[in-house]
Amino acid sequence: MTVVNQNIFAWVLDSFYGVSVINILLSIILFAMGTTVKVDNFVEVFRKPKEILIGLVTQYTIMPILALVLAKLFNLDMALTVGLVLVGTVPGGTASDVITFLAKGDLALSVSLTTFSTLISPLVTPMITFLLIGGSIQFNTANMLISIIQIVIIPLVLGVLLNYKFPKFTEKLKGYLPATSSLIICLIVGGVLSANMNSIITASWIIMLVIIVQYCLGILLGIIIGYQAGLKWKQVITIAIELSFQNSGLSTSLAKTHFSHYPMATVPGALYSIWQNIAGAILAYIFKKYVKD
Repeated sequence: MTVVNQNIFAWVLDSFYGVSVINILLSIILFAMGTTVKVDNFVEVFRKPKEILIGLVTQYTIMPILALVLAKLFNLDMALTVGLVLVGTVPGGTASDVITFLAKGDLALSVSLTTFSTLISPLVTPMITFLLIGGSIQFNTANMLISIIQIVIIPLVLGVLLNYKFPKFTEKLKGYLPATSSLIICLIVGGVLSANMNSIITASWIIMLVIIVQYCLGILLGIIIGYQAGLKWKQVITIAIELSFQNSGLSTSLAKTHFSHYPMATVPGALYSIWQNIAGAILAYIFKKYVKD
């Protein structure tokens, strides 16, 4: 019975006409994200340049460094190290916008940070990944850049254009997008977990502990940095949420595409996705209860 259940998700790791199914699924999520982006989100960078800059800098410094440090502290093997570093170097995930809304944070800032961190990811993600693990393992940064453009930027831009041209139509879609994105992430997680079940059972407590520590430190450091920068509470919790919520689907996709000789490299992204959604609900409740006007 266990084999049958695992095989249900096997197709997620297959290809469709030469294109990875995971990449297709992730592109759908990014397209959906694009349909929610408005011109105001780009104007936000001029309204709140300080907050945007703090969010982007912390996103692409703290999480990658945390990933590498934790991988070394817990003596993770190369496959899990690669996967964890990818979790740290990808942009913020769309779930951060939902959690920010529930936590009564600055939703406009959250959407703008997610959008801009995603837009610069083709350049930043391969570069930081190379700086952190390029000396230990060989991979083609140019190919990774192209992958991110194909998987992330093109669908995102198409979604933005659709929203710009047909705002009434995209407005009707908004009610279905969160559920659709969540379902797709569940499929990706299911595919990865089913393909690596035996290895995960062996190493799960270690990598799960590392992921929880990475997530919690991201929240804590986000709050500390926000306070030190003199931001208001709504911006502080927004920075913290944006920092800790990663586009784990993208990290899984990049691991499968560019580090296929390390099958377990897809696992940290899948497990991180599970944890951030569970912890996110708790986090939103805590921030909402203790929110400061």
